[in-house]
Amino acid sequence: MTTTTEIADKIATEQGLTKAQAKAIVESVFKEVSDAARLGAETSIPGFGKFKVKATPAREGRNPSTGATIKIAASKKLAFSPAKAIKDALNG
Repeated sequence: MTTTTEIADKIATEQGLTKAQAKAIVESVFKEVSDAARLGAETSIPGFGKFKVKATPAREGRNPSTGATIKIAASKKLAFSPAKAIKDALNG
């Protein structure tokens, strides 16, 4: 697993920045993606992929232990679709 600190450390080394500057940049990027998602907007990062909000409608489900029918509320989730270059790298 990679953390934001590890990403920032690598960027700092590669770009000649301080770790604090790189971490601020990484956190800023993630904040912008989160802010766009809250507004329902899609974020596209060419060569990496797209983040978009998907709505899941309300539905009925079952409690697995009792078998009782329950209502599952509608919700939203943030979905990621990788760019072709990433898909090819993973499956190549």
